[in-house]
Amino acid sequence: MRIGIIPARYASSRYPGKPLAMIDGKSMIIRVFEQASKAKLLDDVIVATDNATIFKHVEKNGGKVVMTKESHLSGTDRCYEAVINCYQDKLPDVVVNIQGDEPFIDPEQIDLVVSAFENPDADIATLIRPISDYTELFNPNAVKVVCDSKGQAMLFSRQAIPYIRGEEQQNWIEKGKFFKHLGIYGYRGSVLKKLAMLPTAELEQLESLEQLRWLWNGFKIQTKITMHEGVSIDTPEDLLKVINKP
Repeated sequence: MRIGIIPARYASSRYPGKPLAMIDGKSMIIRVFEQASKAKLLDDVIVATDNATIFKHVEKNGGKVVMTKESHLSGTDRCYEAVINCYQDKLPDVVVNIQGDEPFIDPEQIDLVVSAFENPDADIATLIRPISDYTELFNPNAVKVVCDSKGQAMLFSRQAIPYIRGEEQQNWIEKGKFFKHLGIYGYRGSVLKKLAMLPTAELEQLESLEQLRWLWNGFKIQTKITMHEGVSIDTPEDLLKVINKP
């Protein structure tokens, strides 16, 4: 079985109650749920929330939803609790962690993540997009990734990687290949259980990137290239841009 989990926290330092924000008469979390439900390679889609209002809202609008603890520090941990609550010890083959703040997520991208597990060596899967803009390359909020010849991630960083020796930074885009990491993950069910039990890693703490914990502990992250990146709603200002978009 292959399932999608949509973590939906109520608390947010930049936008409390974000999952319930309305976009053209429909809440963000319901939009994400409906888009995820269009993925052809998922057998089930579940919203995982820590808030009773979100729970009732999703249930009222026909979505499948499960309550989880408020104390989770990551979406990965919330996904694991949701899986345990819904499936007990019979873990799904693949679990996809779908961002709850991308109301227009492309279902084909979810399927692309699932397809990465055709590689039997893949423990985790995620998406990357080519970088063609100098500003994005050197923006620390845009996470970069370097992969090996099989498309498996070797390193994630907020810095521009790889470093091009002997070349002015303004020429790096023309001289090398750079990729941005997109925040959607898939896990084998058996691997998700292990990830939920890992302590934080030194490199993860330095960069504030959870995926570095997984690499630190030897898990293989298979990437798939996409040319599309969905719109993420992080602040009320982001929402206004979407609502007022022509």
